[in-house]
Amino acid sequence: MIKKSLRDRIIETSLRLFEAQGFHRVTVDQIVKECESSKGGFYHNFKSKDELLYVIHDQFISYVLEKGQAACEQWNTPTERLHNIIKSFVTMIDLYKSEVTVFYQESSYLAPEYFKKIKVKRDQYKKLMFKVIQDGVECGEFRKELPVPIIAMAVFGMINWIYKWYNKNGRYTIEEIADIYADIILHSILTKEAKENPDFSKFFIRSYPEDLSLGNNFF
Repeated sequence: MIKKSLRDRIIETSLRLFEAQGFHRVTVDQIVKECESSKGGFYHNFKSKDELLYVIHDQFISYVLEKGQAACEQWNTPTERLHNIIKSFVTMIDLYKSEVTVFYQESSYLAPEYFKKIKVKRDQYKKLMFKVIQDGVECGEFRKELPVPIIAMAVFGMINWIYKWYNKNGRYTIEEIADIYADIILHSILTKEAKENPDFSKFFIRSYPEDLSLGNNFF
């Protein structure tokens, strides 16, 4: 088994402490004590606790942005691109649940210099989502009567809230949840003609096992 680097141990420890106690209540002394390091080790990896908070935020924002850009390069149609963006966005919650939780709890404490960096990537992802949806409307795959900004913000809102209830050990896997979210969103915005396209209809869930109606992924 590969031993984790000190940097990774500091991030994991701070995530646990920030999530439980809040950013301002946790000190560098607590972090280094918990991960069996030293202040020298901490400051060798991070300039400050503020930079550490920035790195935590940057991890998952960079992940979804890279996956979104890759989807746009890999797939040819807006529907295929949006399907893959949704799935990568949902699965990110499983990979970075603690990071997302800390982000929503503590993002207001980001120092201005780091907030600007995070905002750049958030704006890039928002612009990417808007463009994919706009392209879908223009080519006739997405319903033109639905405003692009509201579709995009609805997608963000639906997926961002998953961190509040998702349980890694619950009945639904993150892949199943991603498929369900993609189905819900695409069914809502695709035109009648697009829904009948065999290349897109494969994204829809055809049946559910009977015991899926009452899952225990929640809380």
